[in-house]
Amino acid sequence: MLRDAAIGFAGGALGGLVNALFVWIVGLLGITAALGIDVAPPLASGMIYSKITWGGVFGFFFLAPFLQRWRLVQGLVISLLPSLVQLVIVFPVKTDAGFLGLGLGGLTPVLVLVANAVWGLAAGAVVLLAERGLPARAGRGEGQHARV
Repeated sequence: MLRDAAIGFAGGALGGLVNALFVWIVGLLGITAALGIDVAPPLASGMIYSKITWGGVFGFFFLAPFLQRWRLVQGLVISLLPSLVQLVIVFPVKTDAGFLGLGLGGLTPVLVLVANAVWGLAAGAVVLLAERGLPARAGRGEGQHARV
């Protein structure tokens, strides 16, 4: 259980880094501006820290017993949770962007869903790779060797 929680957190955290880079790049390239979305965050430590931390927290949802055979799909489904939080809590309560962030532009909800889908795919890929690459149990005693 602890191993699985660590994998979920690590996957979510790395997914958070990928999400931060994605949002920064689409802003830097002017894609958000071209879509009429007023989102172009700088690549600053506060933004990166927040994305990595919250990504890790949402990564714990990989412990849920649904779609565990399809980690990428599971990541996409889980990505709806941070999208929901961003659109109905963060934007209207913590910022002046309004409900669904529509104060930043009409396509803001689409950007949020796509950016968090990027998180979900990255996190799911990390979880999948970690599960395939790590032994089921660590701490083998003496005389017990991994089978090849």
